[in-house]
Amino acid sequence: MFSREEADVDARAPDFDAFVRARTPALLRSAYLLTGDQHLAEDLVQSALGLTHRAWRNLDATGNAEAYTRKTMYHLQVSRWRRRRIVESFTGDVPDQPAVQTDHAEQTVLRLSLRSALSGLTAKQRAVVVLRFFDDLTEAQAAETLGVSVGTIKSQTAKALERLRVLAPELSSVNVSGDAR
Repeated sequence: MFSREEADVDARAPDFDAFVRARTPALLRSAYLLTGDQHLAEDLVQSALGLTHRAWRNLDATGNAEAYTRKTMYHLQVSRWRRRRIVESFTGDVPDQPAVQTDHAEQTVLRLSLRSALSGLTAKQRAVVVLRFFDDLTEAQAAETLGVSVGTIKSQTAKALERLRVLAPELSSVNVSGDAR
C-alpha cells in the first residue's frame, strides 16, 4: 500500500514528465549560454529540474514551473561562481573545420562568432547578457534573479556590451532578427 506522499508523487509524475520533455531544450539553451559548456549546462538543468520536482505540487497548481526552474538555474550558477574561482582560458580562435555547404552558413558563422564572443566575457557578464537579451528580462528582473542590485546589472551590461564590441565587431552589423543591416 502506498503512503499518501507516495501517491501524490505518482499522481504528479505525468505532469512533471510532460513539463521536462517540453521545456528541457529551451532550458538547455539558456544553461549553455550561462555556462559556456554543454556538459555543465546539462548538469545545471538536471540540478534545477531536481529542485523543481521537489516543489512540483505548488508549482503545477500556480503555473510558475518554468519561471521557478529558470530562477533556480540562475541561483545555482551564481552559487557555483562563488564557490569556485577557476581561471578560464580561451584560445580566442575557433579551430578550422572543413567547410560544409549549407543554406545556413551565415547563421552558423553568426552563432560561432556569438559563442566565441560570449566565452570571452566573465561569468557574471555572460549571465547578465543571457538574462537581459536572451531571456528578455528587465534590469529589475535580472537583478532579482541574480540577487544583485539594478546598478550592478547596468554596469555589467555596459561592460559586457563594450567587451562584445571588441571581441566580435561583426556582430554589431546584425539586427535582432539575425539579418545583416
